[in-house]
Parts: sequence; structure tokens; C-alpha cells
Amino acid sequence: MRILLAALALSAPLLSGCAATAADVARDRQRAASAEERLSRELAGLTRGEARSCLPYTRTNQTRGYGDAIVYVVSPRLKYVTRAPGCEALAGGDTLVTVQTAGQLCRGDSARTIHAVSRLPTGVCSLGDFTEYRK
Repeated sequence: MRILLAALALSAPLLSGCAATAADVARDRQRAASAEERLSRELAGLTRGEARSCLPYTRTNQTRGYGDAIVYVVSPRLKYVTRAPGCEALAGGDTLVTVQTAGQLCRGDSARTIHAVSRLPTGVCSLGDFTEYRK
């Protein structure tokens, strides 16, 4: 019994560092709300269309990150949005790396983010459906 109590006493400081504090949770919620606000501004004036499982990669000119949302910009009048939890670092300026087959990105394809300067990996995600937004 004494050994168990000693082990618990020694591990308590280590485990407490793993728990999210209320401030961490509040900060994460604020970031998510801010990302959704910026995404709404990005899509303002566009009408939501059908979701598709694949997107021809050659059609996109630019990608932008807003939290877990990735916007593929074809033109100011046509954009596609996919959700990719795990690749939120794209919103902070990291680079998105994808491997496309047959010139298209599809739901379930893996992607990763890397730091733009150090080239170290910062996240991994799986792409969702691509929802069209058109003017």
C-alpha cells in the first residue's frame, strides 16, 4: 500500500501538467470562434452549394486556413471548403502538404502541415467533403 501511495505522489505532478486548465479551454474556444468569424468573412456574398467527395487540384489557386477549415480558392467567385481537424496550424501560416492521386484531392486523403521556415511537421489530418461556395 505504501508503494502505491508513493507512486501516486510522485506521478501527481506529472499528470497535472497534462490536464487542460480552464484558461486553456477558454483560449481554445476563443480561437475557434475567431476562426469561424474570419471564415464567414471569407465566404461573405457566396452561396453554399453541393458537397462533393473530390476536388480537381488543378483548379485551385490558393489555400487558406481558418481553424480546422481549409478554403481552396479557385477565384473570388468560387471557393471550396473542407474540414480537416488536426491541420489547424495552416491558419497560423504553416504550409499544407497533400499527396493527390490523378490530379485531385478526395475526402479521406491525408494532409499534413509543416512550419514554413523550419520545415518541421506541425499537424496531420484527413480531408473531409469539399463544399462549394459560388457567387
